[in-house]
Amino acid sequence: MTPFGRRVRELRSERSITQKQMAADLGVSAAYLSALEKGNRGAPSWQFVQKVITYFNIIWDDAEELQTLARTSHPRVVVDTTGMSPEATELANLLASRIGELTQQDVLKIIHEVHVRINRNK
Repeated sequence: MTPFGRRVRELRSERSITQKQMAADLGVSAAYLSALEKGNRGAPSWQFVQKVITYFNIIWDDAEELQTLARTSHPRVVVDTTGMSPEATELANLLASRIGELTQQDVLKIIHEVHVRINRNK
């Protein structure tokens, strides 16, 4: 499941809307919506995200959060480390090959640390 898929599922659940109903209302197939929620599809298009935002009447920060989740929800990630340090290449390859061995707590710690460092450099 992707972050975007999880959030869409939460929004549907909070409002007691079925996948089939939402899919019909948005003009997509229930299979597409299911695959998107499960992480079996790539990140959704900007247009689709806007439809979801409108559908759930999401505004301001919540809309921005959903857009961010969509951008970070591609289940098959490619990291190009061309021109970066050997350590950056090592890190990318290590994560690619061993990420499945990390605990949820480890993953959350790494995400937090990356966000802290990025925000510090702004």
